[in-house]
Amino acid sequence: MSFARFAVRRLLEMAATLLGASFVIFGAMYLAPGDPASFLLSGRSASPAALAEINHQYHLDDPFFVRYFRWLGQVLQGDFGRSIEYRTDVSRLLADRLPSTLLLVVMALVLVVVAGLALGWIGAVRGGAIDSTILISTTVAVGTPSFVAAILLQGLFSVRLGWFPTGGTGHGFGDLLWHLTLPAVALALYLIGMLARVTRAAMLEQLGSEHVAVARSRGVPQRQVIWRHVFRNALGTVLTTGGLIISTLIICTVLVESAFSIGGIGQLLELATTTKDFPTVQAISLLIVGLFMTVNLVVDLIFPLVDPTVTLGARRSTA
Repeated sequence: MSFARFAVRRLLEMAATLLGASFVIFGAMYLAPGDPASFLLSGRSASPAALAEINHQYHLDDPFFVRYFRWLGQVLQGDFGRSIEYRTDVSRLLADRLPSTLLLVVMALVLVVVAGLALGWIGAVRGGAIDSTILISTTVAVGTPSFVAAILLQGLFSVRLGWFPTGGTGHGFGDLLWHLTLPAVALALYLIGMLARVTRAAMLEQLGSEHVAVARSRGVPQRQVIWRHVFRNALGTVLTTGGLIISTLIICTVLVESAFSIGGIGQLLELATTTKDFPTVQAISLLIVGLFMTVNLVVDLIFPLVDPTVTLGARRSTA
């Protein structure tokens, strides 16, 4: 299959997935218990006329499909609506909070890729006590949820040792990086363990393969054997988990941002869900699904570059 046909097919699949996801997201918010108008009134009593006016202003009294297709039409025009809780455009809320979340995800992703690949490589190549230590450490990391890691790291390095701030985003880019360091570590620990174990298993499988034995019998240096015949062939398996890793990072930001009081997309999603802020929850959920699909597409496009035996369209991403 040609690159153009594959790209068009995947884009159409993405569009269909996003359309279905938007319907599910909107339906879930529609069926969720609670009334947005009651949150707007902050517990104050109001006359039926006032409630009717609020419902009419935010189109909360329209039938489900009318509300859905109106929202979908606005989204296609780049308008995510107006936040019920914050009384401002959702696009503005996302623009204000998205940079800190993206920076947190990028920092955590760098830690995951560097530490995960390095630990998996070392464990597979060195073996022995080093491999056992790495295996035990990564097992503990995989078994530690992000919110638990956030509490432990915050209690040790922020409260007890005072090396890092307890929360917030600080002032300026440098201060922002400093404030996001500990949250990035908390966000990355689980996925470092997962990537390290996947890398180790994939490399061990390649080390026992026939082509590696042939390369060694021909006198190929160990470094070249590991790099060209082991790691490169194992990288396809590692790359397949890329979409899962990034999507997990995005989802786990909700817990980590709340623990460290970071005013990002994750914390905004938590608050919007609590107050049943329909437009905000729908926009953030659709954004997460869109990012997940984009990552899947990128993985599918670069996979044949890693493994030349795989052709475009011959593989379905499992991320």
